[in-house]
Amino acid sequence: MEIEKTFTRLLELNGEWRIVEVSFKEAEKRFVIEVEETGALWSGESLRQGGSVSCYDHVGPLRWRHLNVFNCECDIECRLPRGKRADGRVYRVTPPWEGKNKHFTKEFEAFALALMREMPVSRAGEILGEGDMRMWSMVHRHVDAARPQVSMAKVRAVGADEMSRAKGHRYVTVFADMEERKVLFATPGRDSATWTEFGRDLASHGGDTAKIEEISMDMSPAYMKGAAEQCPQASIVFDKFHVVAHANEAVNKVRKLELKRGAAGNREQVEGTRWLFRKNPENWSDGDWERYDRIDLESLRTGQAYSMRLSLQDIYQKATGVIAARRRFKLWISWVRRASTRAKDGLLMPMRRLADMVESHLDGIVAHWKRKTTNAFMEGLNSVFSAVKRKARGYRTEFYLINMLYFVASKLPIPMATYGGRPLQVAH
Repeated sequence: MEIEKTFTRLLELNGEWRIVEVSFKEAEKRFVIEVEETGALWSGESLRQGGSVSCYDHVGPLRWRHLNVFNCECDIECRLPRGKRADGRVYRVTPPWEGKNKHFTKEFEAFALALMREMPVSRAGEILGEGDMRMWSMVHRHVDAARPQVSMAKVRAVGADEMSRAKGHRYVTVFADMEERKVLFATPGRDSATWTEFGRDLASHGGDTAKIEEISMDMSPAYMKGAAEQCPQASIVFDKFHVVAHANEAVNKVRKLELKRGAAGNREQVEGTRWLFRKNPENWSDGDWERYDRIDLESLRTGQAYSMRLSLQDIYQKATGVIAARRRFKLWISWVRRASTRAKDGLLMPMRRLADMVESHLDGIVAHWKRKTTNAFMEGLNSVFSAVKRKARGYRTEFYLINMLYFVASKLPIPMATYGGRPLQVAH
């Protein structure tokens, strides 16, 4: 019949398979496409198996979820043949429409994977009418199949950062290719051993830690130890994002100290200003500006610390090269130390410790000006982490988070869903 011929073209079946019947189950609002093998299958199987193959028996009927037809669900149904090789081995024939998950067709999987890159897995499951576990199974199988094919032979610039997977200081360390702007590897923990795991994984993908020229990371002693052990030849860059994050934390420590030990009038002014001093002035709301106008910054240690933090950030905007940046940082360090010495109440000691840390890591900090492009991607990883957590909502174990991170940020190839030879597009 004409309808069977139409679906044969849409499914792009070759001469080894044919559509027997297309029926519509009105009660279920579902199309069922019944397929069976032809005699040509066994000559094809003989070529693929490298020896004579004959039909042994059939199993099923089995069903595979396919792309919807006229807004109705569609299944392919087949009594799947099993072949018998000349050596007596019996095996299940893999039909050409079957995806990596045996419940779905390749086209359905491709469409589902495209949806899951754009929204939480649970939401994609709701749209497609499939349970979370089946949807996650697609992600896991896709990552397991695609990631071993990734080559890391040309990796030269690496970024390392930590991703908090849950409360209670449970972390995943993420390694990224800064030139290709993609995630390479992720592993639980944030100690120096994570670098050993990264080295093993890099080697398994054709890479070599001895060829890494540059590493962008936080000033974590554990990361510094791991990087020195695995990549002693690499230049270390302490990226801007983490330097500013340390400055933010130092300002917050000053604020807390002033709330506890500051003069009574200052304690009242500092109360409820945590988020005010975490933001840059250009990001303040009207309410923030009103609060700022009521504060005497010059009398507040928190205000002084905030000015120090803004001056530190300003170096990244104004310094034009390594020499200029080093000179500006040294001037900043001297200023902070003088101010903290004059502050007899000791409230500026967190800023003094920040200045000491900047001085002891100055070579890595000014290396930012040698290759500014590496840092932008590391800052962007934090939004990637947030997106991964949203997509993995309800399944935030290390295994699920890491696989979702690979799926979203490793640039793994997603199979293209086609229908009748034409690619299907997912609207963003």
